[in-house]
Amino acid sequence: MSRLLPPLNPLKAFEAAARHLSLTQAAIELHVTQVAVSRQVKLLEDHIGTQLFIRGTRSITLTPQGERLQRRLGPAFDEIESAIKSINGRARRDLLSIQAYTTFAQRWLIPLMSRFHEEHPEIEVRLSTSTALVDFERQNVDAAIRSGNGDWPGLAADYLAPIELMPVIGRKLLRHGMLLAAPADLRRHTLLHSLARPDDWASWLASVGEKKIDGYDGLKFESSALAFEAAVQGMGVAIGSRVLITEALAEGTLIAPFALTCRLSSNYYLVRPAGRTASRALRIFRQYLLDELQRRGAV
Repeated sequence: MSRLLPPLNPLKAFEAAARHLSLTQAAIELHVTQVAVSRQVKLLEDHIGTQLFIRGTRSITLTPQGERLQRRLGPAFDEIESAIKSINGRARRDLLSIQAYTTFAQRWLIPLMSRFHEEHPEIEVRLSTSTALVDFERQNVDAAIRSGNGDWPGLAADYLAPIELMPVIGRKLLRHGMLLAAPADLRRHTLLHSLARPDDWASWLASVGEKKIDGYDGLKFESSALAFEAAVQGMGVAIGSRVLITEALAEGTLIAPFALTCRLSSNYYLVRPAGRTASRALRIFRQYLLDELQRRGAV
């Protein structure tokens, strides 16, 4: 016989709001917005067909039905938490969910995460990638990497690094003996583009005064990471942000043929909901990012 239970998230939202008698405090505890808590509570009320809170202008109080549910739900959650911890040590770890652009994740975050884990084994970082904007109300994400001017309504943004564009090539291209002494020499080469950043080549060419090269012509790839790999294979010249290719340049996997760079008006930021108190895990991870960027001279 199946259990007639409502979804877990509405139950969690109600239990936290009932315990604090505050949607704001519940939102802080659950690391979501106050609007999200209110929406989840309304979903629970609709599901069971009973009003659980009396909503005032600046406060909420429990209805008799809400009080009855809260008295039994709190101990039930305590039992569930205790049961999980008794069989799984990972339940005692801090979980941190981060979303980033594919190339930023591959070229910067993933190499960093192994060292971060060694220093903070109690924090489990769950990394996802997407070019789409994160929806903090609908997605289980604590923070995200975003590029822009740092001003997004409802979001707190921590500056990470500038976006400073520079062309890069692989050693295979050098071995072909094709000259790349000045930007004008790019006319004899294939430009490698990221579909996620279609204007980068045009921006860099304009910044160096090169008007005879079509900044949108060449081979297109889904991400800058793929364009970099194509450059390593000698397919042409890619362009990328300095912070994402520092390691490859140091290793010699990629080579910067010109000293000329183009700094865009946008930068990389670590963003999170402005109304959400950062968890301990997020505070530690944020500081680790800033320290690492400072060490590399990227900030």
